[in-house]
Amino acid sequence: MTPEELQAAGLAYDVTGEVAVVTLDRPEARNAQTPLTWRTLARIGDELPDDVRVVVLRGSGQSFSAGLDRAQLNVGLDPSGGDDGVETVAGLLALSDEEASATIEEFQRGFTWLRDPRFVSIAVVQGHAIGAGFQLALSCDLRVLADDAQLCMKESALGLVPDLTGTQPLVALVGYARALEICATARYVGAEEAMAIGLANVVVPRAELDATVNDLIGALTAALPGAVRETKALLLQATDRSLDEQRRFEREAQVRRFRELSGLRDA
Repeated sequence: MTPEELQAAGLAYDVTGEVAVVTLDRPEARNAQTPLTWRTLARIGDELPDDVRVVVLRGSGQSFSAGLDRAQLNVGLDPSGGDDGVETVAGLLALSDEEASATIEEFQRGFTWLRDPRFVSIAVVQGHAIGAGFQLALSCDLRVLADDAQLCMKESALGLVPDLTGTQPLVALVGYARALEICATARYVGAEEAMAIGLANVVVPRAELDATVNDLIGALTAALPGAVRETKALLLQATDRSLDEQRRFEREAQVRRFRELSGLRDA
C-alpha cells in the first residue's frame, strides 16, 4: 500500500518488528472517517505481516476520532458518490437493500480484522471517540484512555444505529442495560466512568499515554507468541460455547502448546 493511498484514506501505517501502528491521520477534521478509511483499514488487516504481535490504533492531534465525516450524510449529493465521485455513505441510498447491506459488510471488515487472534490490538484514545470512532476503539482488544477521553455512540441522535460492529463488544463490556442507555441517549462517557464500567483497561494523563502503551506492548510481547494467540482465541469464543465445549478447546490448545514447547526445547 502506497503512502499516497494511505493519505487519501486519512491514515498512516508503520510496522516495526512485531508492532504495527495504524494512525487515523486527519487531525484537521478530528480524524473523521469515510468509506475509503474503512476499506483501507480492511486492506491493512489483509496485508499485515504474520509476525506482528501487537497492533496499536491511535489518532493524531487532539482527538482519537470524531467518527463519520458528516459530509458523508449529505443526501443532497449524487447518490453515486460525492461531488468528485468519491464513495459516500449517502451513496447507499442508490442501492437495493441487499446491495446496501453487502456494502456495509465491506465497511465492517475495516473493524473486524482487529479481533484476529494472531495479535493483540490496542486502541489509544485521547479526546473524542464518537460514533465510528467509538466503535473502532471497541473493536480493539484493549483500550488505553487519556484522562480527557470522551466516548459517545452518536448514531441514535442522527436517526441511525451503530452498524460498524460496536454493539457486541459494548454489551460484552458493560452489559445490556448500560449499553442500551449509552446508545439510546447518545450521551458522552468520560474517561473516569469508562474505567469504572469496564470500557477502559487503564486511564492515564495524556502526557503518559505513550509510556503506558510502550509498557503494555513490552508486557504483551514478553510471552511466547503462541501462548498469547491461543489464549486470545479461547477468550474470544468463551461466552458463545458451553462449558464442555470450552473445556475441550482449552485441552486442545494446551496440547498444542506442550507440543510447541517440546519442539523448542529439542531444537
